[in-house]
Parts: sequence; C-alpha cells; structure tokens
Amino acid sequence: MCSRSLKSISLSLMAISLALVSVGCKKVQPITLACNATPPTVYAGEQVTATATAASISFKKHTNVAYNWSGSGVTGNGSTATIATDTLNPGSYTIKAEVKEGKKGKEGLKPSETAECSTGFTVKDFEPPTVSCLANPSTLKPGDTSTIACTGASPQNRPLTYTYSAAAGTILGADSTATFSSNGAPAGTVAITCNVADDKNHTAKADTSVTIVAPPLPVPHVQALCSISFARDSKRPTRVDNEAKACLDQIAIDLKKSPDAKAVIVADSNEKEKQITAKQEKIAVRHRHFKVKYFDQQRAVNVKDYLVNDQGIDASRISVATGTGNDENVQNYLVPADATFEKDVQGTAAVEESAVKPEERKPLAVRRHRKATANQQ
Repeated sequence: MCSRSLKSISLSLMAISLALVSVGCKKVQPITLACNATPPTVYAGEQVTATATAASISFKKHTNVAYNWSGSGVTGNGSTATIATDTLNPGSYTIKAEVKEGKKGKEGLKPSETAECSTGFTVKDFEPPTVSCLANPSTLKPGDTSTIACTGASPQNRPLTYTYSAAAGTILGADSTATFSSNGAPAGTVAITCNVADDKNHTAKADTSVTIVAPPLPVPHVQALCSISFARDSKRPTRVDNEAKACLDQIAIDLKKSPDAKAVIVADSNEKEKQITAKQEKIAVRHRHFKVKYFDQQRAVNVKDYLVNDQGIDASRISVATGTGNDENVQNYLVPADATFEKDVQGTAAVEESAVKPEERKPLAVRRHRKATANQQ
C-alpha cells in the first residue's frame, strides 16, 4: 500500500516537472508595428494623420510602451502623429515610427521588445487657375471706354491676383474688373490680355479685344456763294457789271484758298427772255444761220470768262449750267473735292460752252460813241 502511494506521488511530481519544463521553453513572440497615413494624398496645407498599431505586446506588470516618430513635419503623440504640410513642396514623403516596450526607462533592451514601421504620403502640386475675360462694349469710338470683366477660378480656392495689358490705349484694374480707355489708340482692333496668378505662382491668361471705329468723316457738301443780279442793265442784260465783279472777286479768293475745290455757275432767265428765245428758235428752224440768244447760258459763260481772264482761275475748275428759276440771277457754288454737285443741287442743265462764246465786256459809253460815229458815216 505504502509502495503504491510513493509511486503515485513520484509520477505526479514528474508530471509537474515536465509541465514546468514545457512552460519554460515556450518561445517569446517579438513585438510588431504597422503604420498607416491618412489621407495618402493631400495638397500643401492639408493635414495628414499617421497611426502606428503595435502587436504582441506582453503587457506584463510594470511594462511601458514608448513610441518615436520621425519625418518631415511630423509631430507624434503616442501611437498617433500629425504631419503639417504647409511648408512641404510637392512630392512623396516617408514617415517612420518606432515602438519599444519594457520597464520605464529600460524599454527595448531586448531585440524582441523593439519594432519599426514606415508609411508614406504624397503632396500634390496645386492645379493652375483658369481665367476668361470679356470686353463690354467691344466696339468703341475714339475716346470711349470699355469694361473688362475677368472671371478667374482656382480649383483649390487659392487667392488670386489680376493684372491687365493692352496693345494700345490704357487699361487700369487690380481686381476682376478693369477699365480700358481708347484715348490715344488708333482705329482698328486692340488686343487686351487678362492675367491671373495664385499665391503659389501658378498663372493663367485670357485674351479679348475691342474694336475702335473712327466716326465717318463728314461728307463735304456744296456751298452756296454769293449771287449776281443782271436786272440792273436792261440794255445789256447779260453783261458782268461792277457790282457783279465784287461777288466774283470774292469767289476767286475762295477758289484760291481751296485749290482742290471747283465752282459751278448756275444762271437763270426770266419769262420775257424765255419767250424771246422761243421765238428765235422758231426762226432758226427756217433760217439755218440765224443765231438764237439764250440769256441764261450767256450770263453763265460771261461770268466764267471774268473769273478765268480777269482773276486767273483755271478754266477746268469752273462749270457752267442753267437753272429753273424765273429771274435774271446767277447763283454761284463752291464744290469741295469730295462733294457731288448733282447730289446737292438738282434741276440744273450743263451748258454746251462750245456753242456759246463769251461777250466782250465793254463800257456802255464806248458802245454809244461807236454807234453815233457809225450813224454819222
């Protein structure tokens, strides 16, 4: 009985001993560490958060766990770190973490009590801004202004600044609106450039234009000058008298001042004269060599003759015509280079100058004296 008990006790002690040996030989698992950065991609100025997750920590009594972080802009607080990206240039960055366990102040004395990990993130370059611009109005007269409206946008809402330039004229503006002045700019199309830049030195530009249209040049018109009456001398109703000379001398001065202008002389005849001419025309039908007198044509030709021979005006600068008036007057016109006489003065008919010869301008007394002499002979 006694021997069986001793044998049983011996077996029990052996089992305990084997169990203790088994426990003492168990392999200790080393600590591990995993890292993760969120978000993995940011723009400069956006925050990145890194997390380190440790595994196989023994958590024995008096065990302490310490974390260390390293990397650009990294600030660690235990198993979590933050990364300030404000000053980081675009590119890829790596964050490293280390964990140690053990008694406080003695963490990581054993290789199995230390672990490291790394993770990364990317700082993206800011996208450039976009811009468009519009001129209103887009068509100007010299001296007018136009408002240049510029629409800029930054995909990441960066602050924008605006500048402007113009090929001619002046443009002023420091924000999204500028004013273009056409003063000093020639007629035609003027190119305008709108520039926008963000605080990261990214730029964009857009072009618009304005068209400066010069007002049409004033259309020159025929100018009515002085008129002449031939009613004072009933005996010589077509003669240019001294009063007529005063008017014609002034016309000559006007023509000399405007060498590219011309003159048109429009003469009329009264009803009595028209009747005389009509009778003479009937006679001329029967008598081929009978000379018909056209009072209005003769007046016009005589006036031209005075301007040419007495005032020295080139004959090619003077035209003669008849009008529709019922009087004994001559109306004189100054025709600028680009004016059209027929458009401004209607109802006239050109005189065939080759058929009407100018009359010699002689004093009346001389003609009477010659008639008396002829009678005496």
